[in-house]
Amino acid sequence: MKAAVVGASTLEIRDVPQPKPKPSEVLVKVHATGLNRADLPGSYGSGHSHKEGVIPGLEWSGEVVECGAEVKGFKPGDRVACTGAGGYAEYAVSDWGRTTHIPANNMSWEQAATIPTSLGTMHDAIITNGRLQPGETILIQGASSGVGLMGMQIAKLKGARLVFGTSTNEARRARLKEFGADIAIDPKKPDWSEDVLKATDGKGVNVIIDMVSGPTVNQNMKATAVLGRIVNVGRLGGGRGEFDFNIHAQNRISYIGVTHRTRSLAELRREVEVMREDLWDAVTAGKLALPIDQIFKLDDAEAAQAMMRANRHFGKLVLVQ
Repeated sequence: MKAAVVGASTLEIRDVPQPKPKPSEVLVKVHATGLNRADLPGSYGSGHSHKEGVIPGLEWSGEVVECGAEVKGFKPGDRVACTGAGGYAEYAVSDWGRTTHIPANNMSWEQAATIPTSLGTMHDAIITNGRLQPGETILIQGASSGVGLMGMQIAKLKGARLVFGTSTNEARRARLKEFGADIAIDPKKPDWSEDVLKATDGKGVNVIIDMVSGPTVNQNMKATAVLGRIVNVGRLGGGRGEFDFNIHAQNRISYIGVTHRTRSLAELRREVEVMREDLWDAVTAGKLALPIDQIFKLDDAEAAQAMMRANRHFGKLVLVQ
């Protein structure tokens, strides 16, 4: 089969063996693959997916062609959206517990490929770890990314009273309200936290979902209410920064770190399960969706990654066969 494989310096289109599903896996004919920051070398500390010879790709949509003996609820021919590894290819395998049926009548392959990672990540961050309650306030750092846009929509769906979104790009900030933001914040302003405090009558927000980290941590804490929660999802601004322990203690902030890299298969399955129970009806009803900035052919995967690396997109980039 054809796949985009990590080479010595770029992605290379190669002919590689088709994967074989393990007993708990489904083999899927991939129709579309969503790009994510974690696909890029050097992202979030770099990892296995960036090693030479590895096929990147955390999420894809397609048609089941084979099921392992332990697979439950799926059969060949099913339309599915998956999370796993190796999505930059004509075929990929996913654990059945990380695979979700998609409707045939109102969801394209491309749309379906944008959903799994953003939906699972943000439900886990906002609801499971951030413990957002109806009527609370929330700020999403890095809101113009696919994950950020999904996060704002989930917050609104779950009854957030006030949703803030940050973006360093003026044109992107202008579009955040289309996806649930009540107030768009420019994080380049040295005192942007003051804008948040002003809009919340000096209280700060109850929840911050931070995908930037690095230099944002102290401003985040200044913008957080007493007993607020900060959930650290990503580190696009860097993995290190000054931390003001006085602000942290004064506001009695719960600072929560999350990643999928250290979760067991059982934990990953449970994340997908609770997300589906809570949000999948909203997805199939069209209430939660992401804009697709550009669609690339699999042969052009390197160009797609270059566009993501340059941060020239709004929403999602997608590969198709």
